[in-house]
Amino acid sequence: MGFTNGFLSGFVVTRRSALMVGSLSHTLLPGIAVAILIAGLTTVTAFLGALISALLVGLVAVFIARTSRIDSHSALAVLYTAAFAGGLLILDHVPTPMELEHWLFGNILALSNADLVMSLGASTLILVLLISFGRPLLLFLFEPTIAQSQGVPVRSLGYLLTGLVILGLVVSIQAVGCILSVAMLVAPAAAMLQFARSPQLLVWGGGILGAVVSVLAVFVSYWLDLRVGAAIVLMLGGAVLIAYLFGFRHGALRLLLQRPPAKHS
Repeated sequence: MGFTNGFLSGFVVTRRSALMVGSLSHTLLPGIAVAILIAGLTTVTAFLGALISALLVGLVAVFIARTSRIDSHSALAVLYTAAFAGGLLILDHVPTPMELEHWLFGNILALSNADLVMSLGASTLILVLLISFGRPLLLFLFEPTIAQSQGVPVRSLGYLLTGLVILGLVVSIQAVGCILSVAMLVAPAAAMLQFARSPQLLVWGGGILGAVVSVLAVFVSYWLDLRVGAAIVLMLGGAVLIAYLFGFRHGALRLLLQRPPAKHS
């Protein structure tokens, strides 16, 4: 899970869609709320509810942007806030199981064997598709005009990447919760930007960093009796801060030391 989301974060950061991911993470709650209302809270119903909700909001935002003067970011902002508010209203009127907290705030230690199998399957699917379409995806992200001129299905790749991001968010929610799941899809690559010399290093480095931090956070949270999801996100934030300060390519301290001294007249 940590490796897959870290790997995927390279594409998210390259596409500069971190805010979109943050918006979509809020759409997971109403999907879970509707799942509870219709069929009760189970791993399958919560997973499908969150996935369908995020996909629906994302697709409707694109449709509104293409059929009106409202841009996609504005449409997404309105839709995700409305969906989140609707989810809160639904939860106020349905019996709320104790397990709901694991989906809202994350608890990776509470995952059952079925949860692990589902997360492993979804993570494997994301990795296989990203690796299989890696070259056209990177061309689409860096040079969309050239990609389109070479016959690359730019629009289809855009939909594919959005779908994989949503699937990555859903996979993350039992580890870090609905709201914090965005960190696992942004922070690893954001840290690696200070070191990476190529897109390949960005995505693979993000995957390795995401996996290492996730494992360390589990042990730290166990030793200090902390929430695992919060520990993962805080450690990822710490990794970004360290990279920002000490990155050997674009680190703030390195750039500060290389700045020529001011000339006094």
